[in-house]
Amino acid sequence: MTASTRIASLATAGALSTFIWTAVPVHSQSSIALETVTDGLSYPWSVAFLPQGGYLVTERDGVLKFVSDEGAQSVVAGAPEVFAQGQGGLLDVVLSPDFDTDNTIFLSFSQGSPEGAGTSVYRARLNPAGGGYELIDGDTIFAANNKAYGGRHFGSRLAFSPDGNLFMTLGDRGDGPRSQDASDHTGSVLRLTRDGDPAPGNPFAGDQSAKPEIWSIGHRNPQSAAIHPETGILWTVEHGARGGDEINVPEAGKNYGWPVISYGRHYSGGKIGEGTQKDGMEQPIHYWDPSIAPSGMAFVTSDLYPDWQGDLLVGALRGQHLAKLELDGKAIVSESRLLEDLGERIRDVRQAPDGYLYVLTDSDDGQLIRLKPQ
Repeated sequence: MTASTRIASLATAGALSTFIWTAVPVHSQSSIALETVTDGLSYPWSVAFLPQGGYLVTERDGVLKFVSDEGAQSVVAGAPEVFAQGQGGLLDVVLSPDFDTDNTIFLSFSQGSPEGAGTSVYRARLNPAGGGYELIDGDTIFAANNKAYGGRHFGSRLAFSPDGNLFMTLGDRGDGPRSQDASDHTGSVLRLTRDGDPAPGNPFAGDQSAKPEIWSIGHRNPQSAAIHPETGILWTVEHGARGGDEINVPEAGKNYGWPVISYGRHYSGGKIGEGTQKDGMEQPIHYWDPSIAPSGMAFVTSDLYPDWQGDLLVGALRGQHLAKLELDGKAIVSESRLLEDLGERIRDVRQAPDGYLYVLTDSDDGQLIRLKPQ
């Protein structure tokens, strides 16, 4: 159904909005107000929630911003220098699992070099400064060998598992066959310690022909990652080509097929690889054809959204909506589209510690929007 809800909107950029009408597709009998916390963001990529209040937002051109609860924006100094081209730039931001005591954040970003750009992880402490924040003691703790020229397919999402290790997703950099090479970080999911080392128990440890950081291979461009709240297991969503976007639950040492198998086709319309199945290669638990261009995902556990509890939300760039997937274990039993009337590319979706859901819209006038049940 479609419900009309009244939402805030101020003429002043960067402030909490008031009183604008819109139609919001919702599920069951619920109604949802879209409350713009801030706007005027430049292609925002990710958001993290500070326990003391406010938000950290990455902008793809390399700027990290602090957004106050009232929507005021300030630049957080000390972010790493990024290769801002195409899909590259400043990407994900996550807080340390021990942020309350160590004030540490982790950023993924595309890092330039004479050999081309690759995906890296930067760790720093968030320090109060002049009413805002700065990063201090910053260090690039991991630099992948997925270097290539051009701005395609960096990944990259970060997600801490319950054991405190860090999952990192990497795209194929536009060169699909590299995803089948376990000596190449390209097109893989990595599992790292907080110091950027290979995590203990990784599947390729001791294999001289493979990179010890790798958890799984055969991925195209996973720009969504989240830990299932009940199982503690990583789920990812990755871009297909012309169709074939996939939801996967990557397991240690497994091969997810790209570009040997795919449910999509090349942009030219030609066949990809050998078909949709092959022995020794894993099947997705769900795929989209045509593509929705997925980016950002969150599991809903909040009591604020009783109709959505247990569902998986996935942002859609090309599809300009928020996909809501009802789950039965690992099975997708139904799918609906939310926020279509917003008419925006959804880059990220997150559930905050206070239970509210937030989305980031992908544009040069990007918004951080709170979804408020009515």
